[in-house]
Parts: sequence; structure tokens; C-alpha cells
Amino acid sequence: MKMWKKVVIALVVVIAAVVIVSVSVHEVNKGVVTVQTGSVVRQGLTSIVTASGEIRPKNYTNVMGEGFGKITDIVVKEGDRVKKGDVLMRLENIQPGADVRAQDASLDASEAGMQVADANYQSAVATQAQRQADLAKAKFDWARSQQLFKEQLISKQDYDASQATYDGAVAALNASQAQVAETRAAREQAGSTIAQNRAVLVHQKDVLRKTTYVAPIEGIVSYIAVRVGENVVPGIQNAEGSFLMTISDMSVVTSEVKVDETDITNVREGQPADVAIDAIPGKVFKGHVTQVGELAILRSTGQASTTQATANTQEARDFKVVVTLDHPPDGLRPGLSSTAKIQTAQKSNVLTIPIQALAVRTQKDIQEAEQGSRGSSVTLAADRSSAMPGALKADITGVFVIRNGKAQFVPVTTGITGVTDIEITSGLKEGDQIVIGSYKALRTLRPGAKIKVDNSAPKHDESAT
Repeated sequence: MKMWKKVVIALVVVIAAVVIVSVSVHEVNKGVVTVQTGSVVRQGLTSIVTASGEIRPKNYTNVMGEGFGKITDIVVKEGDRVKKGDVLMRLENIQPGADVRAQDASLDASEAGMQVADANYQSAVATQAQRQADLAKAKFDWARSQQLFKEQLISKQDYDASQATYDGAVAALNASQAQVAETRAAREQAGSTIAQNRAVLVHQKDVLRKTTYVAPIEGIVSYIAVRVGENVVPGIQNAEGSFLMTISDMSVVTSEVKVDETDITNVREGQPADVAIDAIPGKVFKGHVTQVGELAILRSTGQASTTQATANTQEARDFKVVVTLDHPPDGLRPGLSSTAKIQTAQKSNVLTIPIQALAVRTQKDIQEAEQGSRGSSVTLAADRSSAMPGALKADITGVFVIRNGKAQFVPVTTGITGVTDIEITSGLKEGDQIVIGSYKALRTLRPGAKIKVDNSAPKHDESAT
């Protein structure tokens, strides 16, 4: 036999052997899934809810326009620290100042008129007293004249003169009483004029006061919304006045964050929290939850979903949570971005697994896997739960446990969730080997599938760099 024929025959034999080996290996590895594994361990677990927001003072006030006028001077600038009563800005006050001075003069005049009216009243009272004395004397003389006239000791002329004197004294007393009443009324009128002028002066001074704005609280000027030369308009019933500036009391600082609706049920007042501020990298500040909002906030608008229209939308919602910093650093400003990690629960010595190990399968998937493991010719008796409508489509949360080289799906009950791990309250025991990856393998892994464990570090894809 020629040499080339021998070579051809040898090559055919080698190729046939390679094909046979490849087919055998393929059949052996058919249906085998490469996975990564981990163990069920006992450890301490802390449940954390992370939310973002901004730094805000607990107490702040917005200074609003109280009167009409043009801004002539802004005494402070943003970032200045002010005390209660410090001047912030001034408005044009020529007219209000003139009104106050005019009203002061009017009040002085009315007070002088009051003094005149009081003097007239005192004079009328003195005159009345004199007329009463004159009447008493005239009455005594008239009585004596009547007695003497009966005894014919005086003439008819003297008798008539005594009677005329008495009648004149009565008339004079009546006139003086009328004068007292008149001067009393004039004095009361002068008093009312003074009260009126004083009330007007209070109003004018209030108008003048509103041309100078002072700090209502102690804090820092966190925002100024106006400039010199702009006009200020006061608020009315259905419209707010001009917004001038914001004064923030930074002695008590909070981080106001928005917590997702899926986590808000776990957040309670008093829970500890760690707050990170973007402007102060590398530092974490301790705090605690002081307020949990009751109304949901729509993410698109930032408004509370209180109306029927917004309540029926499927848009994601957040809830406002306020975290008060225990020891805020100096120099914080309202509006700085912050992130709060709220500790909602903490347990020690509990069974835990990596969160990514959890998988969801339906009752139908589990039953099909059991049927396949017993042979396709065997028909399992129908489960009572499967006879219920939709029971086969019900989702079951569980973990794939490695048993006899296969991935067995085991339903579990979970507890609190940590950053990377989750508590298992039933279904597993310490030391169980479970499938934790990869994500693609877990997503498609079927109960009862054969597995191959590969816990080596994933190779770096240089082509992606």
C-alpha cells in the first residue's frame, strides 16, 4: 500500500475519533449550566433605606413685601449672619415720613385744644359753684323779705326787689349749668380728636416702619430675590406680596430626602441615619429621623398627590422624610445635596444569603421539573392548589440549592434586607450551597437542571476597554 493512502486512512481515523469524543462530551454536558455558588451563613444584618435630598434648616422664614415702595438700599448680602432686629433693606420713605410728621403736628394741636377745652370746663364749673352760692344767698334774702313784708316792716318796692334778685340767681345758675355741660362736651370732643389723631399716627408710623425691613429671626441670609431700584408690592387676599429674601436658622440642620414608596413603610421617627453631603466629601454625619411625610409626592411635578386626578395615575411616588443632624458642621448652606442612609432594622446572628441568589419561579415550572425528574411516562397527581384558577401561574420566591449535582428550587421566606444580603427565616439551613450567579444563569435556570460550578473570577474583557 502506498504511503499516501496510509496517511489518508490515518487522518480519517483521527477525525472519526475526534468526532466521537466531541459527541460524547456534548452528550455528557448536554443541559449542564455553569453557575457560581455561595453558602448560607449566619451574620449580623442591618437594613438600610437610602434616599437623596438636600440640606434645609429646621426653622426659616421668607421675608415678604408689606408695603408699596421702591428699594433704595439692601444692607445685607447672601451668606451674612444676622440677629433678630437687624436691618435688612430700606424702601423709599419720603411720603410716609412726611405723613408721620404732619400727623405728629396734628396730634400736638389736638392736645393743645384739649388743654383749652379742659380750662373752659374748669372755669364753667367754678362759675356754677359761684352761681349756686349766689342763689343760696338770694333764696335766704327772699325768705326774710317775705316775713318782713307780712309784718309790714318793709315796703312793697323792697319786697319786689328781693324777689327779682332771687329769680335772677335761679336763671344765672341754670345758665352756668348749661355752660358746664357745653364745656364738658367740648372737652370730650377734644379727647376723641386726640384718640383719633393718635390712631392715625399709629397707622402712619406703621406705614413708615414697613419701609425698613428687619430680620424676624436670627440666622443667615440664604437667598435674596430683589435688587435696588425694584418696586415692592404688598400681599392681598388672593395674592402673595413680593418675595424679598429668606433668613435661615442653621442652628438646627436637617436633610430633607425623598424615600421611595416601596421603602416608606419601614421608616419610623427616631431611627438613626448617616448623612453624606456632596459639598463635604469623605465625611458622614450622624442624625435621626424626625418627620415622616404622610402624603405621596409625584416625581414629575414634586407636588403632593392629593387630588383625585393625581391619585389615579400610575406614576412613581416618593414620601418626604426629614433627618435632623445631631452635630451639623459649620458653614452649611440650605440647598446642598445630601444622601441619607436610614437604619430601619438591625438583627444579629441570622441566616443570610446574597440578594442576587433569590429567584422567582411559578408553580407550573416546579411541577414540570418534578415530572421530568421522575420520567416523562409518569403522570403526577394534580396538586390541590393547582386546581385553583391561576394557581400554576402564581410566583414563588426561592433559592436554587445544589443537591447531587443539580439545582433544586427551594421556596424560602425572607426577612430584613441589608445592603448586599437578605435574611432567610425559613427554607434553608446554615452551610447550604446555593446558586448566586451569574445573572443570566439564574434568570434561565430550571429546577432540577444539571450544573457545573465555576467560582473563578470573571475574565477581564480587554476589547471592551
